[in-house]
Amino acid sequence: MDKPESVETNYTIDYRDIKYPRLEFKTGTLQLILPKKYKNHQQLLEKHKKWIHQKQQTIQNALQQAKTIQLNHKRTISQLKTLVEKLVQQYQTELNTKTNRITYRKMKTKWASHSSNKNLTINTLLKYLPEKLIRYIVFHEMAHSMERKHNERFWNIISRKFRNCQEIEEHLLIYWFLIQKGSEKNEPKKNYMQKDS
Repeated sequence: MDKPESVETNYTIDYRDIKYPRLEFKTGTLQLILPKKYKNHQQLLEKHKKWIHQKQQTIQNALQQAKTIQLNHKRTISQLKTLVEKLVQQYQTELNTKTNRITYRKMKTKWASHSSNKNLTINTLLKYLPEKLIRYIVFHEMAHSMERKHNERFWNIISRKFRNCQEIEEHLLIYWFLIQKGSEKNEPKKNYMQKDS
């Protein structure tokens, strides 16, 4: 893969009350999340240009592959809830953890989330995914009760159950773009792509 000479991409800047800058791709768009008094975002872009280029290539590949995949339009929200609740019961035992509450809602930037209070929020758009991906997402989120960050310890927990977790993450990105494309037309939508500086 060629190393880009400079960063030429559309991006948004979001100034927040944080200590360190970070870069994220949310639904395919680069977002710079910066401390409120951060001055030189061009330098940050230059520093991470290789990472940005790699993520752009990954997104382009996902967009191409999304053209060959069909969504599951048969699963209802009720069926999704039944499946998720069954998985939560199973994974609570496997991970020796507890989930306090499960909430379902449409989310714009992620498949699911797990709060520090051990509440699980599920994106209702999971109903369009194959069951194996739903299994992975629920396990991924529940593993955050053991490790909050996406660090080596976290990925070790994930890879004990899902040895092909990198491949699954790539499939999730493909499905994300496929659902996004569908929602642009009508409606039937983590990427977990983030770079801390």
